[in-house]
Amino acid sequence: MKKLFLPAACLLSFLAGAFITDDDIRKPLTGDLAEAAARVMGLEFNPAERDSMLENLNRFREDYEAIRKIDLPNDLAPALIFNPLPTGFKLPTGPSSFKAGPVGTVKVPADRSELAFYTVAQLGRLIRTRQITSEELTRFFLERLKAYSPKLLCVVTLTEDLALQQARRADSEIKAGKYRGPLHGIPYGAKDLFAKKGYKTTWGSVPFKNQTLDYDATVIRRLEEAGAVLCAKLTLGELAMGDVWFGGMTRNPWDPTTGSSGSSAGSGSSVSAGLLPFAIGTETRGSIVSPSTVNGVTGLRPTFGRVSRHGAMALSWSMDKIGPMCRSVEDCALVFNAIYGPDGNDPTVIAAPFRYAPLTSLKGLKIGYLRKAFDADYASKANDGQTLETLRKLGAELVPFDLPDLPVGRIGFILTAEAAAAFDELTRSGKDDQMVQQSKYAWPNTFRSSRFIPAVEYIQANRIRARLIDEMEQKMKAVDLYITPTFGNANLALTNLTGHPCVVLPNGFTPKGRPTSITFMGRLFDEGRLLAVAKAYQDATAWHTKHPAL
Repeated sequence: MKKLFLPAACLLSFLAGAFITDDDIRKPLTGDLAEAAARVMGLEFNPAERDSMLENLNRFREDYEAIRKIDLPNDLAPALIFNPLPTGFKLPTGPSSFKAGPVGTVKVPADRSELAFYTVAQLGRLIRTRQITSEELTRFFLERLKAYSPKLLCVVTLTEDLALQQARRADSEIKAGKYRGPLHGIPYGAKDLFAKKGYKTTWGSVPFKNQTLDYDATVIRRLEEAGAVLCAKLTLGELAMGDVWFGGMTRNPWDPTTGSSGSSAGSGSSVSAGLLPFAIGTETRGSIVSPSTVNGVTGLRPTFGRVSRHGAMALSWSMDKIGPMCRSVEDCALVFNAIYGPDGNDPTVIAAPFRYAPLTSLKGLKIGYLRKAFDADYASKANDGQTLETLRKLGAELVPFDLPDLPVGRIGFILTAEAAAAFDELTRSGKDDQMVQQSKYAWPNTFRSSRFIPAVEYIQANRIRARLIDEMEQKMKAVDLYITPTFGNANLALTNLTGHPCVVLPNGFTPKGRPTSITFMGRLFDEGRLLAVAKAYQDATAWHTKHPAL
């Protein structure tokens, strides 16, 4: 049954108990309705002004009804394309370069269960030196997925046949001397909002649980070209919110009585539990950062416009980003090196070089720190203080850093307006009633409420966003990068709006034994330096080597 979409004032009357018929919906709008609608938007017009509007308002309504008859699939982006570049910003130029850090001697352990927590770099060395085959490694991780996913609820679809086929191909190629690189033969999982031909792409939601898309997402295709082996499509909170999907709540391996956060819930849970060496997640406003923190893994959220979103579910066309979730910073660098860059399908992707090499020292680097955030009283303050001390010992110069003073929280509806448009047909069809989450903070109500966001205010919010981007660029000129407590301040929301990249990595545990994290923030398109600095810190600690006892 399709839902009737009422003018704002009619809907208010309906909520107040007035009886609205289909004929009422189609009657011409009146001055009283225009007055009530204006009040929803916080505006006031006198009677003459309202009467003058009516012809336009009735014509607009006819336009809306005509537009709704046109099929607009989720993968059709609007003609307006978000540009994260500040005024006068000069993109880095020149060739890309990638130099991985030394892996050292790696041997197959006597207890093969220990392979579950080897890094991508270590597993790649085992495969390249023929100490283990990709098929052996793939079967090992498939068995772990089968054994632990029923407890953690982190897998939507096991792609076993595909994985074994890809693993055998990798072994044949390596045997023949065709080595594709450090991801060749490495198993991985992808959040189930990426299209993979021949498999369901459920978006974690009941209305789409049987959806199939007859093509491969760019990120899936690029990982296949790098020789990686897709073992599973992993859970996400419904339509990329939280950790609850149509199969239940994805669990945190450190404490399975709790959720794994989201929306990249399965990606964080599976990597943390040693069910996969790495996974691909997405972030719009915290969906890599939060599950990486909760599950104690390392996540990279790249600059907006770095990785093609072709074949990925759209939630917010101006905020969605794709990145890896791994055991280590360098693993994130290895995966990012395989997936970044234009593909001709996502017009927001900008061609810029990626240059990465580990740092031997942090001397000479200016690292900003959000002084107000670190000075506040918050749960992980002691762990974050140790992070600052470690960076000082590594030679970095720590300088106070402040974020632009603009009302970031007040323009967050940019996301919900775009999300409501992305899932408008779901809302109007009434199928949103099938979704598991139905609270007033869940998507169904948010989509409906976002229908009342005026187009003018959406544009004004994006104008403030443009100022935010320019002010952030001026701030960033004073430092090479900065660090911040992961939560409890405006940074997460602000930098998802500006498109800046971040690395989030473990830096300790709570008294209850759950992981905490610290966030390193980089300049736009400067993932190379960001990753190198984060790696230097991670190499000086051992938090990323800890893993849950399942």
